Amino acid sequence: MSRRSIARRDLVALVLAAICWGTGTVVSKAALDEIPPLTLLAIQLAASVLVLALVMRVRGVPLRSDGPPLLTRLGLLNPGVAYALSLLGLVTISASLSVLIWALEPLMILILAAATLGERVTPRLAILSFAAVAGIALVVFAPASGGQLVGVALSLAGVACCAVYTVVTRRFIPGARDTSQVVLGQQVYALGLALVLVLVVGVVGGTIAPSSITALGIASAVGSGLLYYAGAYMFYLGALRNVPASIASVSFYLIPIVGLAAGATLLGRPARRPPVAGSDRRPRSRPRRMD
Repeated sequence: MSRRSIARRDLVALVLAAICWGTGTVVSKAALDEIPPLTLLAIQLAASVLVLALVMRVRGVPLRSDGPPLLTRLGLLNPGVAYALSLLGLVTISASLSVLIWALEPLMILILAAATLGERVTPRLAILSFAAVAGIALVVFAPASGGQLVGVALSLAGVACCAVYTVVTRRFIPGARDTSQVVLGQQVYALGLALVLVLVVGVVGGTIAPSSITALGIASAVGSGLLYYAGAYMFYLGALRNVPASIASVSFYLIPIVGLAAGATLLGRPARRPPVAGSDRRPRSRPRRMD
């Protein structure tokens, strides 16, 4: 296969990953209205792990990865810790502010990739990255109130986890035989962490079970899990085998665009800020982050 065809394939994979993440953001909104964040994370990961395992069985791919052990354990960092922090942060911040915070991830990856992987960052790439963040800021900026500062801090911590994950994964994934083995292994670790977090929250008296749940809520939880984790990570890590981390991360700038378009199409309007508590009869309304 020629280098040109490989580059085209990887480009398509990165675009599809952005589409999965952006659309998954919108689909998960209905589930977040009914399901507590950490419980939702466990459901999403369980759905992703189950479908990935079934597809791999049909393909005859062994479930256990033969790559470096560290590669699969990175699932504890992302999607484990990173997405737990993100969902918790979204309790107090708006979707638009979340978009702005997560737009910083490619910049973090750019810096880390140059410092640890020796990837060359051209002035043009750096300027375009800063311009993209500035453009998103102009579109979605909303000042954070005092009550939002905890949510901002949690979201920034989640961004940092994802940036480190991309750089470390890029270093080790070429040594793994099959991308699906890596994705499955990472998400099994993440699911284990999510279940532990749900158990801890339940023990300390937090809310882990929805007060009521509809068929739409269940379908949204499962569907967003398949988009956000199974689909997006398969496409993204598949491309990351061949594409430098600093270049692959540029695709993240498509996620807000896809998310806003999907929100307008599926919800009728892009979500801006969580409604005031008690303003409707639903148990909770928390906008999903746009990664």
